[in-house]
Amino acid sequence: MEKENKKFFKRMTTCFRFPEEGKSIRKWKKIRYPLRVLFNFLIITLCKFLPDKEFKNILYRRLGMKIGRNVRIFGANLDIFFPELIEIGDNCTIGAYATILTHEFLNGHYKKGRVKIGNNVMIGAVTLVLPGIEIGDNSTVAAYSLVNKNVKPGAFVGGVPVKEIGK
Repeated sequence: MEKENKKFFKRMTTCFRFPEEGKSIRKWKKIRYPLRVLFNFLIITLCKFLPDKEFKNILYRRLGMKIGRNVRIFGANLDIFFPELIEIGDNCTIGAYATILTHEFLNGHYKKGRVKIGNNVMIGAVTLVLPGIEIGDNSTVAAYSLVNKNVKPGAFVGGVPVKEIGK
């Protein structure tokens, strides 16, 4: 299982190195146009306070996200650099202050990867989903979890890092 997970992670994420020494966070303007990041930030922040889920989902789709039908996102922190790499299936619920990242700044390089959330998934509050993760259909992620590996369909996971709690 661990080898399969590593292969999937390598396939789902892309790692970029910077030729110069130093921290990659300082070079974020080379990664994404600053006005696009500002636009994404404003839309995602606005959506945190809007009560109408359908209008929020329309705005999220405007950012390039793939959002299914009947998706409820309650004040989640979505990636402002690459929101178009987030894919959420039908009938999903994402709890308050959950964070979904599609990029990760590291020393000298950064990673980006698609996050795919299947159908009928529940992600608890204050959960962190890292780049390159796939959460299978009918899964539940407990609150205050760190999703650093793929979640099988129908699984109930939780903890830091996540481990399977039940089915």
